[in-house]
Amino acid sequence: MQVLKFGGSSVANAQNIKKVIGIISERSKRSKLVIVVSALGGMTDILLEAGRLASTGNEGYRIKLKEAETRHLETVQALIPVTQQSRVLSLVKTQCNELEDICNGIFLLKELSPATKDRIVSYGELLSSQIVAAGLLAEEIDSTWKDSRELIKTDSCFTYAAVDFTETNKTIIAYFDTNDKQVTLVPGFIASDSKGKTTTLGRGGSDYTAAIIAAAVDASDVEIWTDVSGMMTADPRLVSTAKIIPEISYQEAMELSHFGAKVIYPPTIQPVMKKEIRVWIKNTFAQEDYGTLIQSTTTKNGNNIRGISSINDIILLSLEGSGMIGIPGFSKRLFEALANEKINVILITQGSSEHSICVGIEQRNAELAKQALDKAFSFEIETGKVEPIVVETELSIIALVGDNMKNHPGISGKMFGALGRNGVNVRAIAQGSSERNISAVILKKDVKKAINILHEEFFETTYKQLHLFIVGVGNVGSKLLSQFLQQEKYLEQHLHLKVKVVGIANSKNMLFKDEGIDLQTWKDQLQQGEEMDINKFVETVQSKNFRNAVFADVTASHDIAHCYDRLLEKSISVVACNKIACSSPFDYYKKLKDLAREFNAQFLFETNVGAGLPVIGSLNDLLRSGDQVTRIEAVLSGTLNFVFNNYDATKTFAEVVKDAQDEGYTEPDPRLDLSGTDVMRKIMILARETGERLEMEHITNNSFMPEACMQGSVDDFYKEMANHEEHFKAIFLKAKEAGNKLKFVAKYENGKASVGLQHIAPQNDLYHLYGKDNVVLFYTNRYSEQPLVVKGAGAGAEVTASGVFADIIRAGR
Repeated sequence: MQVLKFGGSSVANAQNIKKVIGIISERSKRSKLVIVVSALGGMTDILLEAGRLASTGNEGYRIKLKEAETRHLETVQALIPVTQQSRVLSLVKTQCNELEDICNGIFLLKELSPATKDRIVSYGELLSSQIVAAGLLAEEIDSTWKDSRELIKTDSCFTYAAVDFTETNKTIIAYFDTNDKQVTLVPGFIASDSKGKTTTLGRGGSDYTAAIIAAAVDASDVEIWTDVSGMMTADPRLVSTAKIIPEISYQEAMELSHFGAKVIYPPTIQPVMKKEIRVWIKNTFAQEDYGTLIQSTTTKNGNNIRGISSINDIILLSLEGSGMIGIPGFSKRLFEALANEKINVILITQGSSEHSICVGIEQRNAELAKQALDKAFSFEIETGKVEPIVVETELSIIALVGDNMKNHPGISGKMFGALGRNGVNVRAIAQGSSERNISAVILKKDVKKAINILHEEFFETTYKQLHLFIVGVGNVGSKLLSQFLQQEKYLEQHLHLKVKVVGIANSKNMLFKDEGIDLQTWKDQLQQGEEMDINKFVETVQSKNFRNAVFADVTASHDIAHCYDRLLEKSISVVACNKIACSSPFDYYKKLKDLAREFNAQFLFETNVGAGLPVIGSLNDLLRSGDQVTRIEAVLSGTLNFVFNNYDATKTFAEVVKDAQDEGYTEPDPRLDLSGTDVMRKIMILARETGERLEMEHITNNSFMPEACMQGSVDDFYKEMANHEEHFKAIFLKAKEAGNKLKFVAKYENGKASVGLQHIAPQNDLYHLYGKDNVVLFYTNRYSEQPLVVKGAGAGAEVTASGVFADIIRAGR
């Protein structure tokens, strides 16, 4: 014999019920069946609302009852042939009239007891099951209908009755011993107490009905037919990449169902587990799908974790105080006080110091629980032995579940490490001695992020997803987006990394798309975006609360650079092409570095010094390996190197600078390059990375620019350079006569830094530096005679974009 249970979505309407009848017809050819059905989808909520409205004196209950009646009548008319409808329509009408009489009584009394509530909701299953039974008879399937209240006996704890298994098993066995029908159809969810009063088994209790009957008759299988193709590794509404679990043990299924997996009702497992009856989760609307098989032993799938689940709307109650240490009985009194108020404890954690104990309960019981505990420990609170009860709200529990976690070290570390790296704070932890479940209490707002983090960590073998926000999509930023479009497949295939650009902005507009911005049409999309506001942009990045989030600043904005701390505090990594933050006062630079370390985020700024050259990375590798930097010499301005490599007095100096700007080598304001300010920033950043507390005012700048050139606007700057052409020509000719080249050199040694234009002789390492190239010479304890040299293109949109690209990938990995 097999027991098949069909949920509310499977019997929501006549069309779905026809699918159900088709499944029953096919299965009944192979085995005798017991069919358990739920109420029509959504019907239980309608009936409960009708009762609630009636109890408050609101005549709107009549509308709800009419809605219920109409749905059932329409289902009959669409399902049953016209010649056979009369009896079924009459039955529906009679039971709807009974239901109305009950609600009229509630309306008059203004009272809705748990017993009456059970009576009201029972009509959902009674009506749906009799309609399906009529459909089976119409198809000439050998079947009968049996009222499950005559089979399942419970106590009188209405709305969540406990089953009397001794009496129930006896009744079920006796009935089926004399029942020769091929198909027996029963309503789920409902039962009766010893006095014959209707009781219910709790919301979702139709699964339980199926399991109770299956255990009593020693069925071969139980099949739970629903609208999903099995239990999943996580809630698909939260995790788009959740996968079907083909096999799972009874214990794992119980853990997942207790922790919020809605596919199966938690008590369902217990009766079938004792008899080792297999349970299948199947999809009414995708009948060929394998589904999930729940049984005593499962084949190993190479993963220690079977699934991830969560419970929302949890509160933590904390009892703590020095008066608890070494004194027995505190835990007993705490649980006793909660039990007396019928409050279920979901999670317990206690430190070995015995200084505190913490329990998690449902949020709806918060006030009642606090009152009960304040009363139970009133003396100790008054005398200062324990602190007043602390209540923390807006929390959730997430749980990793898997039989194979036992004796596999490192799973907890992997779990909490992944959460920590993404800024998810864990408030409490619990793990049973079976090692089948690791639970953590987190903020409710972090649940989606946390479950996605853990799912990616434990189940994703294909790729890791990076959520990228980019501010600044001009020359460099647009090249960066093009590189991500070009490298999309490479990143997935070789680095198992999927970069999703979810936010972009320029000085005018900003655009956010959770599903990802199309990198082929981003310009058009951005034009339709909302007005740019950096504070609003940062707040949106924070509120999105994405896992593996990276913020890339490809601007030269002071305001944006001073938002980094707000992002790092939320464990959002920052990649800065913008030099302003790292060349700000040392305290802000250090604050950002410290925040990145504290909140497990990355703060990367390789392009601040050498565009795409690995200057900072090489320096940090030296320092991490224990080497010590004694001196740095560098040509750090691609712009100035381009200018002095191309200026030969045949073209004016102003024209060569304009060429550099047109090529995209200069800062937005070229005076930052020509004045040496940009080079000062770069050598200061390098000195700071070595551990030096250096400020801009500590750096000597031997500028070659006339003061008049540095006043006014950029247009004024070019005019004044033209006026001072003789000055620039004289500098060039003096170097040429000496057989030297002009290079703007930065130097750091013994805690001091300087920048300035120098004559470079042919034998100097800096002489053979062409075009827009940069070079950095690191003299260290290990590289004392021959320096470590980093050399290459130090300006240009493509190479700078590639440096930002590399930092983003580094942050993501």
